[in-house]
Amino acid sequence: MNVTAAHPPHPFAGNAKRPKRNFAALALVVLVSLALSIAALPHMEQRLMEGRLRQDEATLRLVTEVIRGALSRTEALPALIAERPILGDILRDPDNSGLLPFANEQLRQTALSLGISDIYVMDADGTTIAASNYRLDRSFIGQNFRFRPYFIDALANGIGRYHALGTTSGQRGYYFAAPIFDGTKILGVVAVKITLDRFEEAWRDNDSRIFVADQHGVIFMSDRPEWQFRTLAPLSEVAMEEIRSTRQYPMTLLKPLSLRSEPFVAAQGEDNRLSRMTITSDDGVVSHYVAQQSLIASARWRVNILTPAGSTRAEALGLFAISWLVILIAGLSIIILIQRRTQLLERIAVQRELAETLDARVQERTRDLNNANAKLRQEIAERAHTEERLRRTQAELVQAGKLAALGQMSAALSHEFNQPLAAVKSYAENAATFLERDRAQEARENITRISLMADRMASISKHLRNFARRPQEQLRDIPLRAVIRDALDLIEPRLRRAGAEVILELPVDEAEIWVIGGRVRLQQVLVNLLSNALDAMVDTKTPKLELHITEDVEGMVCLTLRDNGTGLSQDAQAQVFDPFFTTKEPGHGLGLGLSISYNIIRDFGGKIEARNTAEGGAEFTVHLRPSAKSRQHTSKAKQNT
Repeated sequence: MNVTAAHPPHPFAGNAKRPKRNFAALALVVLVSLALSIAALPHMEQRLMEGRLRQDEATLRLVTEVIRGALSRTEALPALIAERPILGDILRDPDNSGLLPFANEQLRQTALSLGISDIYVMDADGTTIAASNYRLDRSFIGQNFRFRPYFIDALANGIGRYHALGTTSGQRGYYFAAPIFDGTKILGVVAVKITLDRFEEAWRDNDSRIFVADQHGVIFMSDRPEWQFRTLAPLSEVAMEEIRSTRQYPMTLLKPLSLRSEPFVAAQGEDNRLSRMTITSDDGVVSHYVAQQSLIASARWRVNILTPAGSTRAEALGLFAISWLVILIAGLSIIILIQRRTQLLERIAVQRELAETLDARVQERTRDLNNANAKLRQEIAERAHTEERLRRTQAELVQAGKLAALGQMSAALSHEFNQPLAAVKSYAENAATFLERDRAQEARENITRISLMADRMASISKHLRNFARRPQEQLRDIPLRAVIRDALDLIEPRLRRAGAEVILELPVDEAEIWVIGGRVRLQQVLVNLLSNALDAMVDTKTPKLELHITEDVEGMVCLTLRDNGTGLSQDAQAQVFDPFFTTKEPGHGLGLGLSISYNIIRDFGGKIEARNTAEGGAEFTVHLRPSAKSRQHTSKAKQNT
C-alpha cells in the first residue's frame, strides 16, 4: 500500500469517471431544454404567424401598388390616342379602303410598343371599324360594344373604364375609353384593353393566396384558377341583372365560394384589420387562412391576401426540433472536445517535429534549386552567344550568296556597260563633227542621247549598289510591285541574252501591294529564283517565265514564279532547300541560293514551296504576310464594290 502511494499521481487520473458525469449533465440539459421548448411552442407559433402576417402585409401593399400603377399608367392612353388625326379620318370616311389598313397597322404597332393587349376604334353606334388585332381570326372589327359601360361612359362623361371578360377574345381585361372629337362633335370612341394574367403568374410564386374581388364580391383575379369568377357571397338580384345586361361575366360561372370568416385574435387582442377564413374546395379539402385586405378605389376592387394558418404550426414544430437538436449536438460537441483535447496536444507535438524536419528538407531542396538555376542561367547565356554567332554567320552567307549572284551576272552586266559606253563614244565623236560643220541641232541630239545612256548606266549601277549592300534586319512594310521591278531590272541582261519571255500577271488594281519583310533581302530571293529558272531553261527553245500574285486561304500574299524548263526530279524536290545541294555542274553554283532564300522568307514569317507543274517545268511559290497598309486598301476596295 505504501509503495503504491509513493508514485506521483498521473496527470489524467480520475478521467474514467468524467464521461459518466458528462453524460449525466448532458441528459439533464437536454430534458430541461425539451421542457422549455414545449412550453414556448404556442408563443413561438404566434410569433411566426405575426411575422408571416407582416411579410404578407408588405406583399399586399406591393401587389396593390403594382395594380394601381398599371391602371393609372393606362388611364391616359385613350385620350392621347384619340388625338391622332387618322382616327377622325376613318370615322368620317369608314369606307376608305386605302386609309383603313394603315390605321389598323398603326394601332397594332402602338399596342406592341406599349405592351397593351388591344386598341380599337368604335363609331358613335358602338361598331368597331379599326382594331390592333385585325390580323387575328377573332378580331374586334365589325363587333358592336355599345352595351359595355366603358363605351356609354366615354360618350357621356369623356372617360370610360370597366373590367370584364371579353365577349370576343374570351380574355379577362380592364378597359379604358375616350371619345374622338371633330371640333365639338363626338365621332366615336377609342378603347384600350390591358390583360391581367401577368399579375396572377407573379403571385403563384408566393406561398400565400392572393385574389381580387370587385364591388359585387366576384373574384376577378386569383392565383388559383378555380377561384376565378366565384363569389364571396350569394349575389343579389340587382347585381345579377347588372352583370347580365353588360355581359361582364359568364353567368354559369358565378357560384358562391364555400368559406367562413371570423375575427382574428392576436397576442395583444382582436385585430379588426384581419380575419380568419376557412375555405372548403369543391372536392372537400378544408384550408385555414388569415386574411388581409386593401382597396383600389378607382376600380372598386378589394385585394385580398390569405396567409396559410397551418404552415406556421409546421414551422414552429420545425424550429422546436431544430433547437432541440442544436442543444443535443452542442452537448455532444462539448464532450467530444474534452475527449479530443489530449489527442490535440499530442498531435501538436508531432506536427512541431514534422515541421522542423520539413523545414530542414526545404532548405536542402532550396540549395539544390539555386545550384540548378545557376547552371541553367549559364546554359542560357551560352546558347544566346551561340545564336548570335549563328545569326552573324547566316548574314554573311546571305551576303556571300548575293556576291555569287553578282558574279554570275558580271558578264552580262559588263556587256550592259560596254554597249552604252561605245554608244557614248560614238555620239560624242558625231557631236564634235556636227559642231565643226555648224550643225548645232544634230550635235544637240547626240548630246541628249549621251545623257540618256548615262542615265541608263546610273540606273544599272543603282540597282547593283542596292543589291550588294548589307540589308537591315528590321522587318517593315515593303512594296511588292517595286521589288519585282527592281529584280527584273537586275536580271534583265540575262533575260535578254537568253531570249526569255516574261509574263507578269499582277492584280488589275494599280495600287501597291504591301507585305512585311526586308526590301533588299526579298529582292535577293527573287533574283535567286529568276536566275535558277533561267539556268533550268538553258536547253529550252522558247524559254518563258510566268510571274503572278494571288492570295491564299489564310490571307497570305502568294508570289508564284513558273518556268517551262526541265522541272525538278523527285530527289531534287526533297532536297531543293537544303544547303550546298545543287544540280548544276561543278563551278556553276554553291547550292546556297535556295537555302538562303528559304531562311529569308521564314524570317519574314512566310514560307516558300516548290513543285513541278502539269505542263512541265518548275513552280516556286513565296507566301508573304500582308501588311496593315495592304489590308486597309483591300477593305476600302471591298467597300467601294
